[in-house]
Amino acid sequence: MSNPTPESSSNGSAPNELLMAHFARAYLAQQRRETRWRWFWRVVWLLVAAVVLVSALRDMAPAAPTTPHTALVEVRGAIGPEDEANADRLIGSLRDAFADKAARAVVLRINSPGGSPVQAGLVNDEIRRLKALHKKKVYAVCEEMCASAAYYIAVAADEIFVDKASVVGSIGVLMNGFGFVGLMDKIGVERRLLTSGSNKGMLDPFSPRDAEQESLAQAMIEQIHEQFVAVVRQGRGKRLKESEDTFSGLFWNGQQAVQLGLADRLGSLDQVAREVVKVEDIVDYTQKDHLVDRLAKRFGAAIGAGAVDALRVGAVWR
Repeated sequence: MSNPTPESSSNGSAPNELLMAHFARAYLAQQRRETRWRWFWRVVWLLVAAVVLVSALRDMAPAAPTTPHTALVEVRGAIGPEDEANADRLIGSLRDAFADKAARAVVLRINSPGGSPVQAGLVNDEIRRLKALHKKKVYAVCEEMCASAAYYIAVAADEIFVDKASVVGSIGVLMNGFGFVGLMDKIGVERRLLTSGSNKGMLDPFSPRDAEQESLAQAMIEQIHEQFVAVVRQGRGKRLKESEDTFSGLFWNGQQAVQLGLADRLGSLDQVAREVVKVEDIVDYTQKDHLVDRLAKRFGAAIGAGAVDALRVGAVWR
C-alpha cells in the first residue's frame, strides 16, 4: 500500500474543516438566540417589577387634597361574598367616599341582577349609618338592571334615578335546586345518606321530597322576604304605591318603576352630578383589584404561582 500524498491528505481534511465550521456557526447562532431570549425576559420582568412598584407607591402615598366633587361607588354584577360586588369591598368604598370632606354627595351607580340578601343587607345598613354620621346625601342611579338584592341596596339612597328602560324590582326571595330521584331509579343508583339529625339532609337533591322539610324552608324564605319588604318600606316611605304585585317578585321598566314609587325620577350619573349634587366633577371611589391581582387573574398559572407570590410582597390592595 502506498503512502498518502500531501495532496490527498489536504483533500481529506477539507470536509472535516467545513463540518467544524458549520457546527461553529450553528453553535454561535444558538448562543445568540439564547442571549436574546434571556435579555427579553429580563426586560419583561423588569417592566413588571417597575409597574408593581409604581402602583404600590401610588397606593401607599397619602391622598392629595381634592376639590369639591361627586363621589361615585359602582355596584356591578352579581352581589355575593366571592363576587366583585361584595359587602367588604362596597363598604370600604363607601367609607372612603363619605370620609372625603370634598365629596358633596355619594352616588351609587348600579347595574346588577341581585344576589345575596346578606351581602345586600350589610351594605344597606352601612349606607344608612354613614348617612347619619356624615350628613351627606346618597343617590342611586340604576342602569340596565337594579333587581332583587341590588334594589335592596338602592332603597338606602335618598333618591333613586333610573333610565326609562331599566329593569327594576324583583322584590322576592327564592331557593332553587334539582331533584334526581327519578333518574336514579331509572339507572339503578341507590342513595345512601347517613345523618346525625332528622333534618341534616334537608332538601337533599338525591332524596325523595319531604313535605315537612319543604314547609320549613318555605317559612325561612318567607321570613327573609318579610325583612326585604320592611327595608323597602323603610327606604321608600310614602313614595311607594303598594299593590298586590309590589312584593310579588315582579319587575318593571324604569318608567313604570317611577309611576309605582319604586324610583323617583329618570336620570343618569352625569345628570345627577350636574343637576342634583350640582358638582359635575365625579371621582370614583370604587375599590378595584390591585394590579398584581389583575395580572394573576389574566395570566394565571402561566406566570407561575411562585412569581405571583413574589410580586404580592409589599403590595398594598386598595
